[in-house]
Amino acid sequence: MVALSKLAIYLNDHHAASVGAVALARRAAESNRGTRYGEVLAELAAEIEEDRQALRLIMQRLGIRVDPAKAAAAWSAEKLGRLKLNGQLTGYSPLSRLEELEILSLGVEGKLGMWQALRHAAGHGIPEAELEPLIKRARSQRRRLERQRLDAAVEALGSGGST
Repeated sequence: MVALSKLAIYLNDHHAASVGAVALARRAAESNRGTRYGEVLAELAAEIEEDRQALRLIMQRLGIRVDPAKAAAAWSAEKLGRLKLNGQLTGYSPLSRLEELEILSLGVEGKLGMWQALRHAAGHGIPEAELEPLIKRARSQRRRLERQRLDAAVEALGSGGST
């Protein structure tokens, strides 16, 4: 029971983060509609939502209930994140895009870590065959976000040196 309790906390923490990530990805896709970033962000938003649903199904099969307080806190935090300064009094800026892409990148890295931890920690009842496609998709998301992030950095911060 203790192991399931720890797993419930762990998965609920990741589920809560995914609630905020889905909201951020959708907002970033909408803010970038019609730009070279928009299509990639829309695809990523849909995939992140699919990953959140996959996590919910895993939790459901394991008998783990979603913690609504954690999910609500993550949703609220994403909304508060919109108030950050971006160098403009109102509206969207290249710095906004860069910061959103960086936050999404961190989220995808965390999600990848979760899927890998679940694959590595046997005995929780999640088949490795179910986790492998989720790990592969998270790696793909990470690569696509990194390309977008670096392009956004040039736009927000100016062309620069080597990477």
